[in-house]
Amino acid sequence: MPRLLVINGPNLNLLGTRQPEVYGTTTLAELEDLCTTWAATAGFEIDTFQSNHEGALIDRLHAARTTADAVIINAGAYTHTSYALHDAILAIELPTVEVHISNVAEREPWRALSVIGPACERQIYGRGVEGYRWAVEHLAALLSSPPRTVHYGPLDDHVADLRVPDEPGPHRVAVLVHGGFWRHYWTREIMDGLAVDLTAHGWATWNIEYRRVGAGGGWPLTALDVALAVDHLADLAGDADLDLDRVAVIGHSAGGHLALWDAARATQPSGTVGSDPLIHPRVAVGLAAISDLHAAADVGDGAVGAFLADAPSHADLYRSASPIEAVPFGIPTVLVHGDADEAVPVDLSRSFAEAARHGGDSVELIELAGVGHMELIDPTHPAWIATREALDRAC
Repeated sequence: MPRLLVINGPNLNLLGTRQPEVYGTTTLAELEDLCTTWAATAGFEIDTFQSNHEGALIDRLHAARTTADAVIINAGAYTHTSYALHDAILAIELPTVEVHISNVAEREPWRALSVIGPACERQIYGRGVEGYRWAVEHLAALLSSPPRTVHYGPLDDHVADLRVPDEPGPHRVAVLVHGGFWRHYWTREIMDGLAVDLTAHGWATWNIEYRRVGAGGGWPLTALDVALAVDHLADLAGDADLDLDRVAVIGHSAGGHLALWDAARATQPSGTVGSDPLIHPRVAVGLAAISDLHAAADVGDGAVGAFLADAPSHADLYRSASPIEAVPFGIPTVLVHGDADEAVPVDLSRSFAEAARHGGDSVELIELAGVGHMELIDPTHPAWIATREALDRAC
């Protein structure tokens, strides 16, 4: 069984009482219990450690060389100053995820700097204590099914993780587009579980990153990144033995918006945003998708407004940016939505399905009773099993 070390640095012993409006009310002991539960679910043995002293943190990292297979570290304020911790993380040569409870990118400017970040495999911040759970699940996916990370463009966020089944191809391809209301503190690792599951079921997976709101993204740049990432499959097809006639684009929440938008590219007049694609998906899948930007104006605490904030204002903005305005797509669509979703209302998928069918598209709407928002990207949940079965039917 793989072994996981969770390290917490200075002042984290005061969790629960220290600035609860920033760090929440969960105590360190409660956090360590949560990490133990999450680790067990992911198949890890776990050890936890906390210290307010830089040297003790370095010594514990050194000891991990022979006692751990992966590390999660919240270095507290040492994140911004300790090159010694940076060097220790590099020296132990273990996959390490840096975690922060608060949204460090939007606090004091000095908190946005991480000197340990370049030594870490991933940085997760701004998700409360749940960030540790995402780190656990990411490391489990990384150890069980290591991806090949590829740059599909020139920018830092122009990266994606490619996983290819062990059996001979050509392989169907699932493009995975993560959600998070287009905001910068949500990243592609939240789709790792689906990528590992699909690869185990014979799909090549292409789990893409893109520029997000607050980090250089927004309309249309975010959508153009997705288009560039999807089209990059043409460059990978020969080496990875990909079947480009059997590509599914799958997105969750705001990623569902981007997946549906990408599916519509081929129907748009030449010269419009993202038109003239190299890759033509066979099916588009929206998991609790934000399929109508007008109707979603109040969703996600103003997420749509922030996404469109820097877009040139013109009469056709929603026509170019909102998937429901672009139907019919000319390809089948699968929509999966829980009727207990409090983040993205199920009515968005119902309305999109009606509009797409009226336009002549084939639409399968899978509406799940009592299911919320995040269950749709849990690879063990019946909601995802139903989605994978619909994918097999469509592609």
